[in-house]
Amino acid sequence: MKIGTRVTLNLIIVFTVGILISGIALSNVLDRKAQGEVNSKALALMEMNNSIRNYTNERVQPLLLPTVETEDEFIPESIPAFSVREVFEIFRKNSEYANFLYKDATLDPTNLRDKADKFETQIVNKFKQNPNKNTLSGYYRTKEGTKLYYTARPFSITNKACLECHSTPERAPKSHIATYGAENGFGWELNEILGTQIIYVPAENILKNARDSFFLITGIVVMIFAVVIILINLLLKTTVLQRIKKIASVAEQVSVGNMNTSFGKQNKDEIGDLAEAFNRMKYSLEIAMNMINKKKN
Repeated sequence: MKIGTRVTLNLIIVFTVGILISGIALSNVLDRKAQGEVNSKALALMEMNNSIRNYTNERVQPLLLPTVETEDEFIPESIPAFSVREVFEIFRKNSEYANFLYKDATLDPTNLRDKADKFETQIVNKFKQNPNKNTLSGYYRTKEGTKLYYTARPFSITNKACLECHSTPERAPKSHIATYGAENGFGWELNEILGTQIIYVPAENILKNARDSFFLITGIVVMIFAVVIILINLLLKTTVLQRIKKIASVAEQVSVGNMNTSFGKQNKDEIGDLAEAFNRMKYSLEIAMNMINKKKN
């Protein structure tokens, strides 16, 4: 096998191993980056939802509460959780967030629609066991055949006004009891972890973004490696192999007695030193041949 072929094969092997190792590392980095982006968006949405919750508590509820207390029909817009859910559904009409699902998953909610399921109950219990834990996330949920990535934060009541509807059935507005009953959503305490704010995103969306970035970066790296291999081969051919072939050709002519051939002017490098050594050998051989011919004569 020629030197050029061996060098090319060795470079391909080294670059292939390097691409495989760096590809695995890159895949993990891009996956974490995609998760980080989704987490950032999810946490921003939760902050937006909390702003809606606070606005409803401070500005909307005081206006509607007198009506709620006197009328038999309950006004759901006075409930922060209802406002959050409705606004979020409107927000999901934005195509970028169409696949985001939000839920105030509560252990004992007023509206059973917000009831935490088994998986969400485990998340709430983790927050209760680790009060200093602010967020949880991961690929740990499959729902209706779809693998979901979730981001969760603990949910608690920090506004005393909310306890009016959730402390005891006696304190709750009559219309509230008439709509939701007196069995659920009571006994809440201030600053107690009652549930979790949780956002779900189809995992395929995250994995697709990571894969697209991976293929793009890998493709660029492979192209760069291919160009490097081509350039190294050209450099090897012009600076080493062609010069060695010329030296070998001259040495072959000298070996059959052609002393008129020359190695020519060489660069001051290792191959140039080799050519100079051959030149000295040729001169020595030429002198020896001349001495032999003189003795014969």
